Amino acid sequence: MAAAHAFATVPLTPLGAEPELVDTAAAVQETARRYAQDVMRPVGLALDRMTPEQVIAADSPLWDALKQFGALGFTVDALLAFEPAERARIMCILFEELGWGDSGLAVTIGAGMLPALMSTVLGNSFCRAIASDDKLGCWAITEPDHGTDMLDPNRMIFHPQGNYGRPNCVVTIKDDELIINGQKSAWVSNGVIGQVCILYAAADAGSGPSTQQGAVVIVPGDAKGVSRGKPLDKMGQRALNQGEIFFDDVRLSKEHLLAGPDQYPAAVYAVHCFANALMGAIFTGCARSAYDLAHGYVHERKAGGVAIIRHQSVAHRLFHMFRKVEAACALSRRVAHYNFTAPQPALQAAMTSKVTATQTAFEVASDALQLFGGNGLTREYPIEKILRDARVSLIEDGCNEILAIKGGYYLADPDRL
Repeated sequence: MAAAHAFATVPLTPLGAEPELVDTAAAVQETARRYAQDVMRPVGLALDRMTPEQVIAADSPLWDALKQFGALGFTVDALLAFEPAERARIMCILFEELGWGDSGLAVTIGAGMLPALMSTVLGNSFCRAIASDDKLGCWAITEPDHGTDMLDPNRMIFHPQGNYGRPNCVVTIKDDELIINGQKSAWVSNGVIGQVCILYAAADAGSGPSTQQGAVVIVPGDAKGVSRGKPLDKMGQRALNQGEIFFDDVRLSKEHLLAGPDQYPAAVYAVHCFANALMGAIFTGCARSAYDLAHGYVHERKAGGVAIIRHQSVAHRLFHMFRKVEAACALSRRVAHYNFTAPQPALQAAMTSKVTATQTAFEVASDALQLFGGNGLTREYPIEKILRDARVSLIEDGCNEILAIKGGYYLADPDRL
């Protein structure tokens, strides 16, 4: 006689309801998963328990983890060599797996690529030579007095009674020279350790500094006048170094200018599209990691004489966790495909990817911790760390509330207003 609770189940892939991967995509997934499993997870857990100073010390396991990623060959040029649709798919798979391994380290890697990526996309060979693949990059845009509003140079969400005030960092464009003064805030990813910086700041081309007119500059990390603050101590993504960068009369040739005042809004738009899409992929992976841990635990943990997956409330919760992860994956892939292949990427679409994936990661991690019960509250299990990591993502790269407002305005049809 068949068992009363016998049922058939269809085994899924490590990426869920994913059609069979072949050729390059399969190789990328397998390579990235092995790196995420064997390197990122143990290193991420170790870094999480260190002080911020220990995380970036010379003997930190961070450096070997980054070196091992570099050896995998996922360079900017290698990724951009794929035709657009395949590039979108490969990059999503890669960063989903990195986010599955450790979201803080995944953001470290993603931010580290930005100077090289933007230099290549904007066709500046001089800046690309500075932002070489062997140098860890950082993205300096947020300021002590200007957070997510730095992503709003067109003042789309500007309140009519508002006043952004003086920028904290200004690039003075004078003849053939750039002069940089001021600071970027403690939230600069890789800020203390970055060897090359892509700086987004207000510009003064002769009529005074303006938050509406900016400049994008590739700044060598060892340029005279550049200094760093203390590494930031925060609740989550502790593997990701963040910290202030100070610019004291930094003088560079105009060749370091990646985008001037006329191109600045477009340059902000471009990097924001890419960064939000990247966050969508990373935190889809983060959400999947929380789901995978919960899925394993509910088969092992027994209560009432049976594995807790047999309890209706647990099965119900697990299903909705799975549903959310699959939806975030589908959306992040769809958005990346559209933005990589369309004549003009859609920022509102990239925002849906970032907001959906980060919210999903937080909700799924919270539900996963609930399934772990009291064990989930201990540091013996990694789920509490994933919950902290996911919570940070609701704020970084533009807090979700501001992105939703700005994204909503991008949905408005000017021809109907």
